Amino acid sequence: MENERRKFLGSLATLSLITGFRDFTFPAVQQVNNKAKVDSTRLKISLNAYSFNAPLTGGTTTLAKVMDFCAEQGFDAIDITGYYFMGYPKVPADEYIFELKRKAHQLGLEISGTGIRNDFTDPDKSKRAGEVRFVKSWIEVAAKLGAPVIRIFTGKAMPAGNPREEVEDRVIADIISCVEHGEKHGVIVAVQNHNDFIKTAEEALNIIKKVNSEWFGLVLDTGSFVTNEPYSEIAKMAPYAVNWQVKEKLNYQGKEQLMDLEKLFHIVNASAYRGYLPIETLSAGDPFIIVPVFLKQVREALAKVVG
Repeated sequence: MENERRKFLGSLATLSLITGFRDFTFPAVQQVNNKAKVDSTRLKISLNAYSFNAPLTGGTTTLAKVMDFCAEQGFDAIDITGYYFMGYPKVPADEYIFELKRKAHQLGLEISGTGIRNDFTDPDKSKRAGEVRFVKSWIEVAAKLGAPVIRIFTGKAMPAGNPREEVEDRVIADIISCVEHGEKHGVIVAVQNHNDFIKTAEEALNIIKKVNSEWFGLVLDTGSFVTNEPYSEIAKMAPYAVNWQVKEKLNYQGKEQLMDLEKLFHIVNASAYRGYLPIETLSAGDPFIIVPVFLKQVREALAKVVG
């Protein structure tokens, strides 16, 4: 038995040298050096439900209808943002969660993630404690829904008169508490760069490194790095992405321009990320008309980059 054990361990050591498995870590904390070993065709397209924010909040459509639309358009998945769940911000009944999950399965849709609004920058300790409880309760919703990732925020902005380092320490402590809860429930917690407390890649990276967990990463919002040159900022953070938001446009130095999708997807493809690319349209008008146009552009650009 001991000889067999040694042979087995030896074979694992040989395998690790051949495949590079010994260097593998979760993409949220990995500086990519093995991209050629990852199948680029495993990138899939999801819809972020925020694309339908106006009709969903206005009551002219429902999550069920948006899910039907996703299936009709051939999306691989949907990001069912929590804002549109019945009774949000209260946690919905299990029956409601499971009905959404069942419908997605029937339609052949994966659920690529969900998201909520929170604020960990508030100086009031009791308010932040309430926000932590809120995030943890929705982590449990994500687990029941089968969403692998829940999208959270740092906070709206810097509180007046508070040193950034002090606010950041509070934010990180609260995030760590939530990430530990996420790990218990099998849900990755991901902060979104949203031109709020996080404005630059360095600010995002600083938080990710200090949280330092395989159960934490970045929802890389392609439209919200507006302080520095955006594609360079996106490239810096791509190794830490556990989910994305692919937007139609960039706003940089006061100018609005269309996203160069091929340039963006070259950045994605060069990273270790493989999974869903949720798209989000923010243009005024009917998303039932706008989304298919953008989806076509995304598909064409992705096909050119990854084949």
